[in-house]
Amino acid sequence: MKILVVDVGGTHVKILATGQNTPIKIPSGPKLTPKQMVADVKKVAKDWKYDAVSVGYPGLVLGDRAVTDPRNLGPGWAGFNFAAAFGCPAKVINDAAMQALGSYKRGKMLFLGLGTGLGSTFIADGVIEPMELGHLPYRKGTYEDYVGLRGLEKYGKKKWRRIVHDVVERLYTALEPDDIVLGGGNVKKLKELPPHCRQGDNSNAFRGGFLLWANSDAPAASPAKESAKSDAGKPKSTKGA
Repeated sequence: MKILVVDVGGTHVKILATGQNTPIKIPSGPKLTPKQMVADVKKVAKDWKYDAVSVGYPGLVLGDRAVTDPRNLGPGWAGFNFAAAFGCPAKVINDAAMQALGSYKRGKMLFLGLGTGLGSTFIADGVIEPMELGHLPYRKGTYEDYVGLRGLEKYGKKKWRRIVHDVVERLYTALEPDDIVLGGGNVKKLKELPPHCRQGDNSNAFRGGFLLWANSDAPAASPAKESAKSDAGKPKSTKGA
């Protein structure tokens, strides 16, 4: 089966398909609607062959549908039918969860995506749990206000780096993960990683998108969060629709 992976972000939509070596970036932004996104993807991927689509979406997902419109994109995402729009089977998962799936190695892993906002996912006992940690209260706002792009622009790199270290330490203490992966485009702006962390790679989002359709030793998505089944015990990737 050939898969098209679509990673939706606040600045770019990145796509890659089975058999292709170089991802393509498409500009996104606050006016991008899902219909326009699908049209743009189909246009640039017109010469690619694919049988199914994986969509990494920057927000809460239930039953392969977005629950709410994202803050950093246009309207119309909530409830949008990607399978109908692409004309083939589609799996939709939170974008941080998709990158976390591609980054996972062992045990309990916390993934934090330092990008336009703060993506977060926890993997434990073979189950992916997309989280909304970025919206939790922190100081005079939320975690996302401080470690997301707004915080970086407001406080500058030096102070932002200290804040990232503080936030990571708080979450490590609260969740006690075996492994923390820092991903997202802004992780490269850190001079050094906080303790207990390793640096992820945005390309892992594509790996996660491919794993959504493959039987492997990767963890399965949570039924409550992503409408996918997982077997007890040995972690597996989400099964096909």
